Amino acid sequence: MKPLTKFWKTTLIAGTALAVFPLSGAIAGDYKTADNTLGKLGLTIDGMKTNDPILTTEEFKTGKDIFFQRCAGCHGVLRKGATGKALTVDITRELGYDYLQAFITYGSPAGMPNWGTSGELTDAEISIMARYIMTDPPQPPEFGMPEIMKTWRVLVAPKDRPTKKMNNLDIDNIFSVTLRDTGEVALIDGDSYKIVTIIKTGYAVHISRISASGRYLYVIGRDAKVDMIDLWMKVPRTVAEVKIGTEARSVETSKFPGYEDKYAIAGAYWPPQYVIMDGDTLKPIKVESTRGMTEDTQVYHPEPRVASIVASHFKPEFIVSVKETGKVLMIDYSDIKNLKVTEIPAERFLHDGGFDSTGRYFLVAANARNKVAIIDTKTDKLVKVVETGGVKPHPGRGANFIHPVYGQVWATSHLGDETISLIGTDPVKHPDQAWNVVQTFEGLGGGALFIKTNPNSDHLYVDAPLNPDADLSGSVAVFDISKLGKDEPEFKILPIAKWAKIKKGQPRVVQGEFNKAGDEIWFSVWNSKDKDSAIVVVDDKTLKLKHVIKDPRLVTPTGKFNVYNTRNDVY
Repeated sequence: MKPLTKFWKTTLIAGTALAVFPLSGAIAGDYKTADNTLGKLGLTIDGMKTNDPILTTEEFKTGKDIFFQRCAGCHGVLRKGATGKALTVDITRELGYDYLQAFITYGSPAGMPNWGTSGELTDAEISIMARYIMTDPPQPPEFGMPEIMKTWRVLVAPKDRPTKKMNNLDIDNIFSVTLRDTGEVALIDGDSYKIVTIIKTGYAVHISRISASGRYLYVIGRDAKVDMIDLWMKVPRTVAEVKIGTEARSVETSKFPGYEDKYAIAGAYWPPQYVIMDGDTLKPIKVESTRGMTEDTQVYHPEPRVASIVASHFKPEFIVSVKETGKVLMIDYSDIKNLKVTEIPAERFLHDGGFDSTGRYFLVAANARNKVAIIDTKTDKLVKVVETGGVKPHPGRGANFIHPVYGQVWATSHLGDETISLIGTDPVKHPDQAWNVVQTFEGLGGGALFIKTNPNSDHLYVDAPLNPDADLSGSVAVFDISKLGKDEPEFKILPIAKWAKIKKGQPRVVQGEFNKAGDEIWFSVWNSKDKDSAIVVVDDKTLKLKHVIKDPRLVTPTGKFNVYNTRNDVY
């Protein structure tokens, strides 16, 4: 492709003319841009006909859907970047179609998935996406209380729900498993490995959270739909639902004594806001915007997304991490009407995180800055911001264990490289190590999403789903915790995908989750939507295959959340 001129460029792709328009934004903010042509925009460019489209109407819709499903989480609805790089048109037009097409196809070691070579996107879809991100992003609509209320439904009123548990399930050992591309969750019995039921939810459920009582399961899809599932019913089912925006990632419930099951909160990516709801019915009570100034440069940001939410064990507070502004909000839910919020400047761009072993300290990754911020939830103050020594920390909720040399630590893996970093978390017995990286070592490489252990386990598990090598993306690294005192500890590779005996596709292994007893760990073998997937259960003591769960209904399984571990913040 010819270099970009100052204002625009043109090229011909597979016989379809592509035009990228002046940086002033001839089509910015308009959902009908796919109907625009050179003639309608009043532009003339040598060699192109006035009816040549930028994207056809159908291509534009496809591009918008794919971007929402696959890209917005890292790059932002407005494409201003966070975990992923900014994709504003001044950047994408400079890079050009050929570069973008190759980058989307092959990915990068810094965490960009290989959408083409993995088979997730077709060549035609990749061509559309390369063109789509060279046009101005459509401005999504706002979604305030009137819009939220229109989506709120109570399917089974509290008075009509069971007064006692109506099934024989060990609810604490139920796994809520995201079936990403079907917009469902599978509830799987951790004792029998059988699917209890499949429940329709929002698209691509990001997390499942459990009420303090253990009765209600709350899930939130990337489409911002919250479903509340009653686990006491003979067959668990959804009893209330609501949409709190158009894109979201996080939901949580009140846990402080005296407020158990009283409130739920969900945070949106778009619009940038959080919504506090009634814990029994999901009735929206309060909507609060997160738009505001960044914590460091103190400039206005229009899209500060709610990245993660946890519930404090020390106060009636929700702990809300705001990605783009780099702030942690301590939201006091003891008086919703007169809401009090303590704002803690931390670091950009905040993402996932979890508690230390005591539940007092919240550690959250600022992954675009390669740091972890540590918050004392007892004093509501920032303890420290730590450089992790790796590229783009992505801990999930992290992993807590006792290191043979440094005592209690919290671990994170990284999206952008093979690094695993351990942060000391014991300021009493190991004050010199507390809130510092005490050790870094390497895993399988290529980018990890989740790291996991359990108080009853002697092992630390790290996945590698972003590794372009099929064997490695289908495996996990396992470290013997007792041997982590070495500078570069060895690890054992478990060939999870091979154990699942899936013959087609490039299945990726993601998100280990322990059962209630902590003696086995489950991994999702995540394949493309039209191919077989599975869940592999590993015996934690022997590191041998224990069981493979296969079922035609297990389509693109990703996140798994054990009720006991999720309710009690065990990780």
